[in-house]
Amino acid sequence: MGDYMSILESPTDEAKRIIEVAQQRKITLRLFGGVSFFFRCPSAKHRSLQRNYVDVDFMGHAKQSREIKQLFVDLGYAPRDRFNAMQGYRRLIFNDIGHQRRVDIFLDVFEMCHKFNFKDRLEIDQYTISLADMLATKLQIVEINQKDLKDIVSMFVDHDVGTSDTPEVINGTYLAKVCSGEWGVYKTFTMNLDRVLGILNDFGLEDAEKARVIERVNRLKKMIEDVPKSMGWKMRARVGERAQWYELPEADKEVVDSRVDTGTGTGTTQNT
Repeated sequence: MGDYMSILESPTDEAKRIIEVAQQRKITLRLFGGVSFFFRCPSAKHRSLQRNYVDVDFMGHAKQSREIKQLFVDLGYAPRDRFNAMQGYRRLIFNDIGHQRRVDIFLDVFEMCHKFNFKDRLEIDQYTISLADMLATKLQIVEINQKDLKDIVSMFVDHDVGTSDTPEVINGTYLAKVCSGEWGVYKTFTMNLDRVLGILNDFGLEDAEKARVIERVNRLKKMIEDVPKSMGWKMRARVGERAQWYELPEADKEVVDSRVDTGTGTGTTQNT
């Protein structure tokens, strides 16, 4: 189809274009990863919290896998054919050859260091997954880096922690419930919240901003600690760190032209 403009150079402009065309076709796509923080967190655009965006990540519905594949071909993307044939029921990857970028689409379930089912949560917000789910996809990273920590800090600078999926509020009750069913998720989330508190002086925040982040992080930590834990959680907690509580995604694959792609690796969007 030739009725769409070519792929835009700016990943944030391109992400918006993709979602708007998807909406016209009644396809549900919601941003997550770094670009979603650009859209939802004003502080991600300023000062020391600013960062580069390389890839664009979406959540979609598995039942729309075929329509999503067609959408990206029509928008000018090269499918990673072998990967999409093997994994297309749960995840799709497309390459923007011209800008050496890729688009990663998870279908219903997000699975990296930990696994989350977002199937019933994609309609909470219009352009991105919910703020709480955006935060979950960052807090679940075991080998977290500076880019991810910047995203998390920008979320807490700009958004309060509350008890429901209210617009512009992080649903702490939901995140606490996610942690209450699985000790491994609890362990990684709380580990990363402590990391945020430990490196807060690295980001050039004003005192009022730092105070806000500390208060919100501690409130979320308290909500996570206070919620009743499942029996499975308690049993796993006894084992603790003696057994690995997370998966480590395979090393990333370069953006390649699918016509010469012979690999079957799954790739990863851990640091997008």
